[in-house]
Amino acid sequence: MSGPDEIIHQSVRLKIMAALNALPASEAADFSQLRAITGATDGNLGAHLNTLESAGYIDVTKEFVGKKPRTSVALTRTGRKAFAAHVAYLRDIIDAAPTSER
Repeated sequence: MSGPDEIIHQSVRLKIMAALNALPASEAADFSQLRAITGATDGNLGAHLNTLESAGYIDVTKEFVGKKPRTSVALTRTGRKAFAAHVAYLRDIIDAAPTSER
């Protein structure tokens, strides 16, 4: 059993990655959607997105729609693979637990 992905393992980043992984590969979530899902403040969410982007797990696109800024976030191929590996790690823990503890 390999270890957890320490970047993904943090609870807000895990929520971000799970939400993005639920989308088709060609789709992105906007900042406000992720804020609602995670319950994070703007600054906190931004910091976690920066961490995930620095790891190459997400692509962040910033644009203006009219005069309003829009930030879109999508998983990269690397991010999908990392999330799948982290989920497999968690499943291994669950599967290794004695059945009386489930």
